[in-house]
Amino acid sequence: MGLQYKRILLKLSGEALAGQKKFGLDFDVIMPICRAVKECVDLGAEVAIVVGGGNFWRGRSSGAMDRTRADHIGMLGTTMNALAVADALEEVGVTVRVQTAIAMQQVAEPYIRNRAVRHLEKGRVVIFGCGTGNPFFSTDTAASLRAAEIGAEVVFKATMVDGVYDKDPHKYPDAVKYDTLTVSEVLAKNLAVMDATAASMCKDNHLPLLVFDLSNPENIVSAIRGEKIGTLVLPE
Repeated sequence: MGLQYKRILLKLSGEALAGQKKFGLDFDVIMPICRAVKECVDLGAEVAIVVGGGNFWRGRSSGAMDRTRADHIGMLGTTMNALAVADALEEVGVTVRVQTAIAMQQVAEPYIRNRAVRHLEKGRVVIFGCGTGNPFFSTDTAASLRAAEIGAEVVFKATMVDGVYDKDPHKYPDAVKYDTLTVSEVLAKNLAVMDATAASMCKDNHLPLLVFDLSNPENIVSAIRGEKIGTLVLPE
């Protein structure tokens, strides 16, 4: 089967990289994800990745700390994740570049849109760290922003559930899964897919979002081939 999508933006949460440990990095979890990404690259796909930082830091749990400073700490957490995923990708034979929205030249390239696109065209995976580089914006928003900037065809949101439900399937056994939704429905029904800023960005830039389960990393390959998995959120 060929590729449904040529250029994708894969959003990986920090929690996904921690696995059962719930904190830090679990390479028994990360390596299979990277092998799946390699399969996509070998098929001819261009893959960019945005990583979250929740396995190291969550700004909203920082108590009385200044929100801007708390968010900056979170951005540094995403950089640690970006470097870890880059190392794992290199271990499986993928050429990779890390770009960060906050300049730290000793460890990563600064985010430059044209350079990122050139890397993708050359078959390199590009990992974006530090979110948007601004406080008050989530890494989900960073994913939709970077996807729009690099001309990605779709955002893959790899999560711990196999799609979008009308309520939390872990708490409610009668929760109903959606096969497709629109961004307007996500916002109107207040579904916990991504925050409103990220959702609006997908809508405004005509970006579909595919939400699927990462517990089987091969789902990334299935998704890029256009197989029916997860929930597809359409811009309209």
